[in-house]
Amino acid sequence: MSWFQVRPTNSIALLRKWAKPTMSIVDVGAGTSTLVDNLLVEGWRDVSLLDVSAEALDRDRARLGDTTGRLSFIEADICSWHPSRTYDVWHDRAVFHFLVEPDSRDHYVALAADTVNPGGLMVLTVFAPEGPTTCSGLPTARFSASELAALFEVAFSCEDSGVEEHVTPFDTSQSFTWIVLRRK
Repeated sequence: MSWFQVRPTNSIALLRKWAKPTMSIVDVGAGTSTLVDNLLVEGWRDVSLLDVSAEALDRDRARLGDTTGRLSFIEADICSWHPSRTYDVWHDRAVFHFLVEPDSRDHYVALAADTVNPGGLMVLTVFAPEGPTTCSGLPTARFSASELAALFEVAFSCEDSGVEEHVTPFDTSQSFTWIVLRRK
């Protein structure tokens, strides 16, 4: 879990700048991230956590205690998830770059387009071109902001982008590209 952050500072800053706590949000690949803790403190009420790991979601439930009544927990693989609703905000930090096959990426883009409300936002963070080619023993894809914008341009327009240097729990540095996209 080299991508884990004790405090997801960049995600919090981007959501503060571009979104509002009155919006609905799905955190794709939520894992055991503390992003949800911060969202709850800031007044978010409609938060869905999506992860392939039941164990990670169980840890979230245990950590969050009584606040879990304000949350939805979705155990699913993003490649086979069939959402039962739409969202105003889609947040993904470190899932998309594990989709190394073009068909998987195309599916993800189509799923996001169908799931994010028109005018809604996508906050996406992936390994930058200088980032690692593997992570946790899995191959990764790496992207610049312009490459991400091109992949999503069929349904989203780029609002903002940048690069984040993440210091891992193992004290190494990983370069991430982040992008904010608006649903057309």
